[in-house]
Amino acid sequence: MKKNKFHILIVMALTFLAISCSEDFLDETPYSSYAPETLTDEAGIEAALKGLHYNFGRIHTWSDQQGWAGVWQDGTDVCSPGGVQGVEIPFFKYEDLNSENAAVKYMWEICYLIINNANNALVAIGEDGDPAKMAEAKFFRGYCYNILATLYGDVPLLTEPTSSARTDLERTPVSQVNAQIVADLKYAAENLPDITGTVSESRANKHMAMQSLGEVYLRLDQPAEAETVLTNIINSGLFSLVEERYGVAIDVNGDYFSDMFKFGNQRRSEGNTEAIWTFELEYNKGGISGGFTNAPQQRRNWVPAYHNVPGMTYVYDGVDESFVHPYGGRGNGRIRPSNWVKYELYEEGDIRNSENNITRTFYYNSAGYSATWGVDANGFRVAADSPDAVMVKNVAEGDTALIAASDTLEVAFPYTRKWDSFDPTDQWGWTNIKDFPIMRFGETYLLRAEARLKQNNTSGAADDINVLRDRAFKAAREESGNSELGKVSAADIDLDFILDERARELFTEENRRMTLMRTGTLVERAALNTESTIKGAISGISSNNLLLPIPLSEIQRNKDVQWEQNPGYN
Repeated sequence: MKKNKFHILIVMALTFLAISCSEDFLDETPYSSYAPETLTDEAGIEAALKGLHYNFGRIHTWSDQQGWAGVWQDGTDVCSPGGVQGVEIPFFKYEDLNSENAAVKYMWEICYLIINNANNALVAIGEDGDPAKMAEAKFFRGYCYNILATLYGDVPLLTEPTSSARTDLERTPVSQVNAQIVADLKYAAENLPDITGTVSESRANKHMAMQSLGEVYLRLDQPAEAETVLTNIINSGLFSLVEERYGVAIDVNGDYFSDMFKFGNQRRSEGNTEAIWTFELEYNKGGISGGFTNAPQQRRNWVPAYHNVPGMTYVYDGVDESFVHPYGGRGNGRIRPSNWVKYELYEEGDIRNSENNITRTFYYNSAGYSATWGVDANGFRVAADSPDAVMVKNVAEGDTALIAASDTLEVAFPYTRKWDSFDPTDQWGWTNIKDFPIMRFGETYLLRAEARLKQNNTSGAADDINVLRDRAFKAAREESGNSELGKVSAADIDLDFILDERARELFTEENRRMTLMRTGTLVERAALNTESTIKGAISGISSNNLLLPIPLSEIQRNKDVQWEQNPGYN
C-alpha cells in the first residue's frame, strides 16, 4: 500500500499523544515538551509547527466516540442517523443536547489544545522571528478560534501560553474574538508561502488562510472583504476545477468528479488541481507507530453495511494495492443521506449524482452465490414462501441485489463514494486510510457566490454557481446536445439555493452543521429533513441550537468567575 506520509517525527507524535492525557485544556498545565522554555532551536520550533498539524488531525480522527462524524451531519438538512453509536443522538434529538455531551466537550478541548500550542510556538519564534513560521502558528490559532466562535459564541481569548491552572478565566465577547481571528488570518495570508512554495505540500499555505478569512468575513457580514480575498484566490492562476479524468483509477469505472476522491489522487502532486488543503495522513501499516492520531471512522460511518445483505461481501481475495473496491470497503452505515438529498437535491444530468459518486444500486458479489427469494409489493426482499411475496425470483452472483425493507436503515441505501478506503491487507477495515479534503477550489466559488449575493449582485453569484455547474453538467450537455442544461440565472439565486449547491458540491466534505450555524439557517434547513429514522425524526430543535452549550466542566472549573451558559441549555 502506498504510504501516506505526513512527515511527522515519531518522537513528536508520541509527545503530543502524551499531551492528550490531559485534555481538560483550560487546566493549563504545560504537559507539552514544546513549552517555550524547551523550544530553543529551529528543530524544536519546526517540530512544534508540525505538531499543530498533528493535533489538527485529531479533530477529524477521533474514534473514541464513533458517532463523532455524525455530530456534524445528522440532524441537519443533509443527513440522518443509521446505526447510531450514541454521542451523535442529541444532535438530532435536540431536546437531549446538554453541556455534558462528549462531542461538545471534545471540540472545545482540542481547539484550545491547538491554540495553546500555537501560542507556545509564537513565543519561541519571537516577535523578530521568521514571519512564515509565525504565520503558520497564527493560521492554526485563527482557524481554531473561528471554530470556537462559530460553535460557542463568547469564549476565553488567550494569546499567550498558559502554564498554570486557573479558575478565573472570563468569556471574551465574540466581537473581540472575531477581531483576533481576522488579525491572525490576515497575517497568515500575507506571510505564508503560496501553495507552490511550501516546504512540503502538506504544510500551511497562504491560500488556506485566504479561504478561511473569506469564510470568516461572511460570518461577520463583511461580504465586500470576503469577495476581495476569494477573488484573489480565483485569479491567482494556481488552481483549476478538475474537468478531465486523471490518476490511479483512470482505467476503472469513474468520472472526473469521482477521481478527486480516489486514494492516490487527492493531493496536488497527484494531479488534483483543486486541492487547496488536503490534510495528509500517514497510514500505520504493519504495526508501525507514529502516524495516525487515532483511527478515523469516516468510511465506516458513510459506507453502509452492505455485506449484511445475503450474497454480498466486502472481501476480495488475491487483490493487491492497485485494486479499486467496487463498494469502497467495509462500512457500518452510521450516517445516511436524508431523503431530501437522495431524492430531491440533484437534477438530471448532474455528475455529482452519478453512480460513481452516489452509489444507489448493489450487485451480488459473493463468489458463486445463488438463491431464490420472494419480492413483496413494494419491491423488497422477503422469504420465497412469505405470504407477502407477490413473485419469486432466482438470483445469482452479478445480479442486482434484492434489498429487504429493514436494510434501508443502515445496510443498503444510497451513499457517497468520497470516503472509499480499502486496504487489501486489512479488509475488515478498522480505520480510514485516506487523506482528508479540507479545502478545495470548488468551494471558493461557492463562498464568493455567497459574498456577491450579500451585496445584491445575484448576477455575479449566478456566474460563480455556473462555473461549478458547467463542470457538473459537462458530460450530460455533450450527450444531450443541450448546452444550457443545468445553467442558472440571477433570478434563481438566494441563500437557500447557494446552500443547496453547497450540498450538491460538498456533500460529506463540509462540516454541514457549522455551515448552517454560520449562516444562521440550521433550524429552517433542518426542516427539509422530515424522515423518521431508527431513532425517530428530528425533534426539539430551536434557535438556541445556533450555538452549542458551553461544556459544564469549563463552567465548574472557572469557579472564581460567573460563566453564563448559552441560552436554552442546562
